[in-house]
Amino acid sequence: MPNNDYVHGLTIVHTGNGKGKTTAALGLAIRAWGEGLKILILQFIKGGWKYGELKALNKFSPEITVKQCGEGFTRRGNTDIEKHKQAAQNALNEAKDEMLSGKWDMIILDEINYAIDFDLISLQQVLDLIEHKPETLHLVLTGRNAKPEIIDKADLVTEMTEIKHPFKQGIKAQKGVEF
Repeated sequence: MPNNDYVHGLTIVHTGNGKGKTTAALGLAIRAWGEGLKILILQFIKGGWKYGELKALNKFSPEITVKQCGEGFTRRGNTDIEKHKQAAQNALNEAKDEMLSGKWDMIILDEINYAIDFDLISLQQVLDLIEHKPETLHLVLTGRNAKPEIIDKADLVTEMTEIKHPFKQGIKAQKGVEF
């Protein structure tokens, strides 16, 4: 019978071009909350919008805390890239501090893979973060295009694959489904 007093903190990655990476991480947060864990969610890209998940997760506060750290989605060649870089760097610094604080059982770094892919933060910084993760902390990284080095460091990797999406049929994002 396993010893439930000891927790081996996992590094978990949700990646791929399909929908559901953040949703899967939030489901994991709710499961962890149900077991009495304390969860911090740092959103590296999202900022300013009032997403449905924020309204819902607010009801789980303070055991689940969500912080929007980003400046919103950006595109390559965007002229205001420096403000996105600064926001991502601030989020990464906060992640390091919170990870070492001992206050959390699980930290979700939402869209951090996107931040790496767009050179808002470096791959090496995130690898260092994973390397210094406390032994009992669960660390979840979401976003498209997870780098092979991050996948190698992870204990659990799930790839969401798009098979079909309503946007390709001209259907706009739906409240309660996409946001």
